[in-house]
Amino acid sequence: MNYLLGVDLGTSGTKTVLFDEDGNVVASKTIEYPLYQEKNGWAEQEPLDWWNAAADTIHAVITESGVDNKDIKGLGISGQMHGLVMLDKDGNALRRSIIWCDQRTAKECEEITARVGAERLIEITANPALTGFTASKILWVRNNQPEIYAKCAHILLPKDYVRYMLTGDFATEVSDASGMQLLDVPNRCWSDEVLEKLDIDKALLPKVYESPEVTGVISEEAAKRTGLAAGTIVVGGAGDNAAAAVGTGVVEDGKAFTTIGTSGVVFAHTDNISIDPKGRVHTFCCAVPGAWHVMGVTQGAGLSLKWFRDNFCGAEKETAAGMGVDPYYLMDQQAARSPIGCNRLLYLPYLMGERTPHLDPDCRGAFIGLSAMHTKYDMLRAVMEGVTYSQRDSVEVLKTMGVSIDGMLACGGGGSSKLWRQMLADTYNCAVRTVVSKEGPALGVAILAGVGAGLYPSVQEGCRRVIRLNAPQEPIEENVPKYEAFYRMYTKLYPALKDCYKALAAL
Repeated sequence: MNYLLGVDLGTSGTKTVLFDEDGNVVASKTIEYPLYQEKNGWAEQEPLDWWNAAADTIHAVITESGVDNKDIKGLGISGQMHGLVMLDKDGNALRRSIIWCDQRTAKECEEITARVGAERLIEITANPALTGFTASKILWVRNNQPEIYAKCAHILLPKDYVRYMLTGDFATEVSDASGMQLLDVPNRCWSDEVLEKLDIDKALLPKVYESPEVTGVISEEAAKRTGLAAGTIVVGGAGDNAAAAVGTGVVEDGKAFTTIGTSGVVFAHTDNISIDPKGRVHTFCCAVPGAWHVMGVTQGAGLSLKWFRDNFCGAEKETAAGMGVDPYYLMDQQAARSPIGCNRLLYLPYLMGERTPHLDPDCRGAFIGLSAMHTKYDMLRAVMEGVTYSQRDSVEVLKTMGVSIDGMLACGGGGSSKLWRQMLADTYNCAVRTVVSKEGPALGVAILAGVGAGLYPSVQEGCRRVIRLNAPQEPIEENVPKYEAFYRMYTKLYPALKDCYKALAAL
């Protein structure tokens, strides 16, 4: 039997999963690490923490499984995107990595927009200048820590630092590189124009590969540390959402997924590049060679339900603990007691500002239509419906860009709720399915490794062999117009409140 390794480098920890070539989990191990927040709005991590977690989890799954390391045919890495890793000429990290959720670079975003031009930046990188992306972080170090920048010999993304430690190669791939704001996304290569205008030396950047391409092999030193056989191939891998797309089979036109985690994502595959000139959604190269994905983001999706649980559902948490079930299971049952529309109550899920479609850091959450007749059950359902409408906003933007969606997969914690999946099916008016495997990104990069190792002829064929879907939840015909009416009302609320949000932020 042949085996494949998927390493999923996340923000809270790294999870390594060993799969057989049919996609069955053989062994899995997760190791967590800290997040450093020295100042309000800052977020950093230690690159060596990632490497130690990756090396130790690889060693653990090989040991636990008892498989012969020579039967492991390849390894892929999924990574948290946008993080800045700066190495000196000897390959040592010069500082902690500034990661994706760090917000210190507003001035640098203004600098990038001024240097490149707002329209030109979107034409080349497919996105407006954003604080989360890597380019603004590079400029921040140059502006604020010039002595560190002067010593920098290599710039890598988080997963590509682990790749370097495994293989000794400086490499990245197109999906993760798309989030640096230095890549020519339509042409899948570094943008000489952007680099020149930002005065960043191209020699600092790694070579760019397609996601299933072999970028190097496990070194003798890494073999001793991890238990892998020296010479085992390592493929490009993918950024976390692109890896999740492969791990759920969203690798062909018409396929999409909705993730309801802390944030929410609507992600659609497209064989033809499509860029929103307003920058409301992200367009990145995807893990399928020669294709792209378009992604809308809701900042406060599952976070809204967690906020409601933590502040108003103490009794449910206590009861759930006594029953040995998840509090969300009880909350689902309670929300189902309220009708569609929650007795004319709407919720805006803007707890953390909003990205798609508003790009407004000042907007905030709200219950609209609250009456003395409303119960906690109405408010609970309104939160779930409001998040669903915010995801529909992303779908509507994708439609205007010519991105087709024939069916939808549901992922993340919210995707495990039958009630929430039905809301999505009824609001999108399309079938919603889930994937049997819960391994998402780790499975996705293992499939990419299988393509690189020659076990699967293509990413699409690898997905067809490995990924199994549960039965679909179809939209309920009489529910569709009911949700449509409340969604139309929902879309009128942000424009009516926009100026109030701005004034409130200024108080």
